[in-house]
Amino acid sequence: MTLFLNISRHGLLAYAIGLLVVVLDQATKAWVLYGLDLPRRLKIELSPVFDLTMVWNRGMSFGFLGDHGEVSRWGFSVFAVLVAALVAWWARKADKVSFAACLGLLMGGAIGNVIDRIRFGAVVDFLDFSGLWFPWVFNIADAAITVGAALILYEAFWPLLRERLESARVRGN
Repeated sequence: MTLFLNISRHGLLAYAIGLLVVVLDQATKAWVLYGLDLPRRLKIELSPVFDLTMVWNRGMSFGFLGDHGEVSRWGFSVFAVLVAALVAWWARKADKVSFAACLGLLMGGAIGNVIDRIRFGAVVDFLDFSGLWFPWVFNIADAAITVGAALILYEAFWPLLRERLESARVRGN
């Protein structure tokens, strides 16, 4: 029980963001699967740059290692649950809102895609921006993972980069 007593206020924010990502991800997937019947329709053209396109992703990012059947399904599921658990543990001590947001996005995205793997044996991807020369189809969970990871890198490296730029500017004067 003490595990839950040591969660920072920002850690709770990370969990709330993670929950919001899971809810949005699963709601949009239910909408395209059952409301729009995208598995039958395969593609709904919406604009020159954006379509809804049904893809069952059995692999990792961009379908990588997706041809190993049940090994991929359960291996990726276990890996994602472990990552989400590690991020949840890390989030307990989050000390900044921005860092909590990063961790919440990562947790929610990982869990959203695990739910698909367990339910369907594959991740439901449907957001298609190929009109912008972006060839991959993805979902809300994927977007959350990508944004969360990018923001963590920003959080980690921006202070150092800013310091180096400032010292170079001072030396230049």
